Amino acid sequence: MAVAFTKEESFETASETLLPDRPISPHPNLVTEAGLKALELQFQQAREAYDTATPIEDVNERRRQTANPLRDLRYLAARLRSAQLMPDPTSTDRVAFGSTVTFHRDDGREQTYRIVGEDEADPKAGTISYVSPVARLLMGKAVGDMVQTGGQELEIITIT
Repeated sequence: MAVAFTKEESFETASETLLPDRPISPHPNLVTEAGLKALELQFQQAREAYDTATPIEDVNERRRQTANPLRDLRYLAARLRSAQLMPDPTSTDRVAFGSTVTFHRDDGREQTYRIVGEDEADPKAGTISYVSPVARLLMGKAVGDMVQTGGQELEIITIT
């Protein structure tokens, strides 16, 4: 009975620790300087979490504790290998990768976003991915240009 219980517990633990890889975007991995530094920091944090869990003696607990860091390390290593550091925009005439754009919506809202890489995008923090629908519409446009999205019209007010 004890052996059967151990095997079942090991099987359950193994199934808990076989995490699927984080999906890798098919788009080029464009990053800002801050985005590259953030990826490097996240990789270091995942490495530290893995190193902290490795000495755990109980094999099942060690598997549980290392599963997420290992998955993150695989993802972040791939993203760091494929990262293409983009220079800051040299002009504010047109929206480009790395630009900060303020636009006015039909409903009266005014929003400001910086266009960045996929891994660094956080709309709540004021950044959107260059492959997002809004960013795609804004790229290459100038102050005063209008774009349509989701039944609304956006007018570009400033580009910095």
